[in-house]
Amino acid sequence: MDSQNYKGSNWTAKKVDSTYIVSVKDRSSIVETLTDFVTAQNIKAGQITGIGAVSEATLRFFQPSSKQYVDKKFSEQMEISNISGNVSELEGKPLLHLHITLGRQDYTALAGHLLDAEIRGAGEFFFYPLNTAVIKTKNEEAGINFYDLEK
Repeated sequence: MDSQNYKGSNWTAKKVDSTYIVSVKDRSSIVETLTDFVTAQNIKAGQITGIGAVSEATLRFFQPSSKQYVDKKFSEQMEISNISGNVSELEGKPLLHLHITLGRQDYTALAGHLLDAEIRGAGEFFFYPLNTAVIKTKNEEAGINFYDLEK
């Protein structure tokens, strides 16, 4: 088993074989911190999964009829029961596409596309990189980004 340790401004990571285990520092932005991580490790494509806790989260919902996103911010302590998503590139920059399920204090759940959230407690993630780049381009007809697998 081959392992290495890495450290960024708001994250620490251990790479075991080809998998990364990443811890995000308390009170850090999930999207900003994980984008910093994938940039530092030069990850162009792969899968992300994680758990933890947040003090606030902004979710998005895509309305196909208007081709617009509706954002809603939730400011309360919540458990991350799951974050799943992927890493790709859009216009030469890393793009995280994340979905999240959050558990509230009353045991109800929120779910949706994660615009961003602030860790409050722990943020624990696994990255499964692919040894390739995956490019996304905007599909004007649908109004969202799609994989361009011909690139």
